[in-house]
Amino acid sequence: MTIKNARFPAGRKITNTKKGNDEAMSTMKYGNLPRVSKPVSRLIQGVGRARSLGETEGFALLDSFLDKGCTVFDTARVYGQTDHFLGSWIADRGIRDRVVILGKGAHHAGTRQRVTPQDILEDLDTSLRELGTDFIDLYVLHRDDPTQPVGPIMETLAAQAASGKIGAYGGSNWTPERLVEANAYASAHDLPPFVLTNPNYSLAVQVEEPWENCVCISGPAGASARQAYRDLKMPVFCWSSLAAGFLSGRITRQNKDEMASRFNELVARCYYSDDNFKRLDRAEHLAKTYGATVPQIALAFLLAQGLDLYALVGCANADELQANIDAFEISLSPSQVRWLDLETDSLA
Repeated sequence: MTIKNARFPAGRKITNTKKGNDEAMSTMKYGNLPRVSKPVSRLIQGVGRARSLGETEGFALLDSFLDKGCTVFDTARVYGQTDHFLGSWIADRGIRDRVVILGKGAHHAGTRQRVTPQDILEDLDTSLRELGTDFIDLYVLHRDDPTQPVGPIMETLAAQAASGKIGAYGGSNWTPERLVEANAYASAHDLPPFVLTNPNYSLAVQVEEPWENCVCISGPAGASARQAYRDLKMPVFCWSSLAAGFLSGRITRQNKDEMASRFNELVARCYYSDDNFKRLDRAEHLAKTYGATVPQIALAFLLAQGLDLYALVGCANADELQANIDAFEISLSPSQVRWLDLETDSLA
């Protein structure tokens, strides 16, 4: 399939991923982050789906993603055994020099907010042991606790970076204000700053947070945060970039009740709203116009925001990853972006 009426670089076409079309496929895009020596793929694959398949099939699935150019794999202390599974795959294939590990720690436990130096060190050391490696390329604090001063947190992370245990680090579900505060402390004390932010961001807007203390920068309410990250030139690693499957192309107005029971319950709880179904309708319209898919339009929407953006995805196979890679070639106009996000009712 060729995307029609799209603006893309001269000579490039967006194709499907059927066998025989390999020569026409788009290729992965990359960015560079301070203190990370390897190329950082713009699409980041979660490890959970592969782990659920078991070692033989799961390792093969991760192989296929690496073959497609995905270098960054997402894991966390609270994701069951993903640390161990990812580390086992890396060791079995002998590919530590090719893989960027995105690890996360300091998640809350019940009512206790675990964002203290002791908790950070405990989670980091446990992850390193489970991963079977001596360093994590990108280390992200999974949650924030605004009652904790930023100084001890930054001192702890800087010490671990100096020891070689972590490369770059950042905050997941931290507000721009807290990140600025943390980096101001780092600057004043000659410490490495937070390099990245990891909020929720997708075309769909959360109507209810899936878990306590999540930070979402979608929709009108997230405009100031998005502008802050543009001003800061801070890379945005967005989780649930397809709204936990709401923008997967499998959910429609017609089957929404049936699909609510098939998907994880949070999809309906967090994303089923009149406005989000309007966004989905408009994504379906543009998908037909471009000869693309809903998830491709949803990713193209994120890529059109003027952010240094990296999208976390949960692809089930290499074809899905390739379709997401192809979305990088779709160039939406400013009016299309505003229309998708319900800022205007006109595509003119």
